[in-house]
Amino acid sequence: MAEAKQLSKAQYERLAEFRHALRQFLHFSEQAAHAAGLTPQQHQALLAIKGFPGRDHVTVGELAERLQLRHHSTVGLIDRLVADNLAERAPSTQDRRQVFVQLTRHGEKVLESLASAHRQELKRTGLDLKRLLEQLG
Repeated sequence: MAEAKQLSKAQYERLAEFRHALRQFLHFSEQAAHAAGLTPQQHQALLAIKGFPGRDHVTVGELAERLQLRHHSTVGLIDRLVADNLAERAPSTQDRRQVFVQLTRHGEKVLESLASAHRQELKRTGLDLKRLLEQLG
Protein backbone atom coordinates (compact mmCIF):
# COMPACT_ATOMS: atom_id res chain seq x y z
CA MET A 1 0.00 0.00 0.00
CA ALA A 2 1.26 3.50 -0.81
CA GLU A 3 2.47 5.69 2.01
CA ALA A 4 -0.44 7.61 3.53
CA LYS A 5 -0.47 11.32 2.81
CA GLN A 6 -1.70 13.68 5.50
CA LEU A 7 -5.22 14.89 4.71
CA SER A 8 -6.72 18.18 5.78
CA LYS A 9 -9.91 18.46 7.82
CA ALA A 10 -11.71 19.73 4.71
CA GLN A 11 -10.58 16.65 2.74
CA TYR A 12 -11.88 14.35 5.46
CA GLU A 13 -15.17 16.25 5.40
CA ARG A 14 -15.48 15.80 1.61
CA LEU A 15 -14.65 12.09 1.88
CA ALA A 16 -17.24 11.68 4.61
CA GLU A 17 -19.84 13.61 2.62
CA PHE A 18 -19.16 11.51 -0.50
CA ARG A 19 -19.39 8.28 1.52
CA HIS A 20 -22.66 9.49 3.02
CA ALA A 21 -24.09 10.28 -0.44
CA LEU A 22 -23.08 6.82 -1.70
CA ARG A 23 -24.66 5.19 1.34
CA GLN A 24 -27.88 7.12 0.74
CA PHE A 25 -28.02 5.81 -2.83
CA LEU A 26 -27.29 2.27 -1.67
CA HIS A 27 -30.02 2.56 0.96
CA PHE A 28 -32.44 3.72 -1.72
CA SER A 29 -31.39 0.74 -3.86
CA GLU A 30 -31.87 -1.73 -1.01
CA GLN A 31 -35.33 -0.34 -0.25
CA ALA A 32 -36.33 -0.45 -3.93
CA ALA A 33 -35.23 -4.09 -4.16
CA HIS A 34 -37.25 -5.02 -1.08
CA ALA A 35 -40.29 -3.17 -2.44
CA ALA A 36 -39.99 -5.27 -5.62
CA GLY A 37 -39.90 -8.46 -3.55
CA LEU A 38 -36.17 -9.06 -3.98
CA THR A 39 -33.14 -9.03 -1.78
CA PRO A 40 -30.51 -6.45 -2.71
CA GLN A 41 -28.22 -9.32 -3.75
CA GLN A 42 -30.88 -10.70 -6.11
CA HIS A 43 -31.25 -7.25 -7.67
CA GLN A 44 -27.48 -7.00 -8.09
CA ALA A 45 -27.43 -10.42 -9.72
CA LEU A 46 -30.18 -9.52 -12.20
CA LEU A 47 -28.35 -6.32 -13.10
CA ALA A 48 -25.03 -8.15 -13.46
CA ILE A 49 -26.60 -10.72 -15.79
CA LYS A 50 -28.41 -8.20 -17.98
CA GLY A 51 -25.54 -5.74 -17.92
CA PHE A 52 -22.78 -8.21 -18.74
CA PRO A 53 -20.64 -6.78 -21.57
CA GLY A 54 -21.54 -8.11 -25.00
CA ARG A 55 -24.28 -10.56 -24.08
CA ASP A 56 -27.38 -11.15 -21.93
CA HIS A 57 -26.15 -14.28 -20.17
CA VAL A 58 -23.29 -15.21 -17.85
CA THR A 59 -21.55 -18.25 -16.52
CA VAL A 60 -21.64 -19.02 -12.82
CA GLY A 61 -17.99 -17.98 -12.58
CA GLU A 62 -18.59 -14.67 -14.33
CA LEU A 63 -21.51 -13.86 -12.05
CA ALA A 64 -19.46 -14.84 -8.98
CA GLU A 65 -16.70 -12.47 -10.06
CA ARG A 66 -19.12 -9.61 -10.79
CA LEU A 67 -20.77 -9.99 -7.39
CA GLN A 68 -17.51 -10.79 -5.58
CA LEU A 69 -18.98 -14.01 -4.20
CA ARG A 70 -17.64 -17.52 -3.90
CA HIS A 71 -18.75 -20.04 -6.48
CA HIS A 72 -20.94 -22.06 -4.11
CA SER A 73 -22.67 -18.90 -2.81
CA THR A 74 -23.38 -17.86 -6.39
CA VAL A 75 -24.90 -21.27 -7.18
CA GLY A 76 -27.25 -20.84 -4.21
CA LEU A 77 -28.22 -17.35 -5.38
CA ILE A 78 -28.91 -18.67 -8.89
CA ASP A 79 -31.00 -21.48 -7.44
CA ARG A 80 -33.18 -18.88 -5.67
CA LEU A 81 -33.47 -16.75 -8.82
CA VAL A 82 -34.54 -19.80 -10.81
CA ALA A 83 -37.04 -20.85 -8.11
CA ASP A 84 -38.56 -17.34 -8.21
CA ASN A 85 -38.77 -17.43 -12.04
CA LEU A 86 -36.37 -14.49 -12.34
CA ALA A 87 -33.62 -16.38 -14.16
CA GLU A 88 -33.07 -19.65 -15.96
CA ARG A 89 -30.17 -21.90 -16.74
CA ALA A 90 -29.36 -22.67 -20.36
CA PRO A 91 -26.72 -25.17 -21.48
CA SER A 92 -24.00 -23.91 -23.78
CA THR A 93 -24.37 -25.07 -27.36
CA GLN A 94 -20.58 -25.21 -27.71
CA ASP A 95 -19.52 -26.81 -24.42
CA ARG A 96 -22.01 -29.12 -22.70
CA ARG A 97 -20.14 -28.72 -19.40
CA GLN A 98 -20.84 -25.00 -19.37
CA VAL A 99 -24.15 -23.53 -18.21
CA PHE A 100 -25.30 -20.00 -18.83
CA VAL A 101 -27.66 -18.01 -16.63
CA GLN A 102 -30.08 -15.58 -18.26
CA LEU A 103 -33.11 -13.60 -17.16
CA THR A 104 -36.65 -14.82 -17.72
CA ARG A 105 -39.31 -12.44 -19.04
CA HIS A 106 -40.46 -11.97 -15.45
CA GLY A 107 -36.88 -11.19 -14.38
CA GLU A 108 -36.57 -8.70 -17.23
CA LYS A 109 -39.75 -6.90 -16.15
CA VAL A 110 -38.70 -6.73 -12.50
CA LEU A 111 -35.25 -5.44 -13.45
CA GLU A 112 -36.69 -2.89 -15.88
CA SER A 113 -38.87 -1.44 -13.13
CA LEU A 114 -35.94 -1.27 -10.71
CA ALA A 115 -33.63 0.23 -13.34
CA SER A 116 -36.17 2.94 -14.08
CA ALA A 117 -36.44 3.83 -10.39
CA HIS A 118 -32.64 3.88 -10.06
CA ARG A 119 -32.25 6.14 -13.09
CA GLN A 120 -34.72 8.59 -11.57
CA GLU A 121 -32.84 8.55 -8.25
CA LEU A 122 -29.54 9.12 -10.06
CA LYS A 123 -31.06 12.05 -11.95
CA ARG A 124 -32.09 13.45 -8.58
CA THR A 125 -28.77 12.89 -6.79
CA GLY A 126 -26.28 12.64 -9.65
CA LEU A 127 -25.23 16.28 -9.70
CA ASP A 128 -24.37 16.17 -6.01
CA LEU A 129 -22.36 12.97 -6.47
CA LYS A 130 -20.53 14.48 -9.44
CA ARG A 131 -19.74 17.65 -7.48
CA LEU A 132 -18.41 15.64 -4.56
CA LEU A 133 -16.29 13.47 -6.86
CA GLU A 134 -14.80 16.54 -8.49
CA GLN A 135 -13.98 18.00 -5.08
CA LEU A 136 -12.18 14.79 -4.13
CA GLY A 137 -10.08 14.84 -7.31
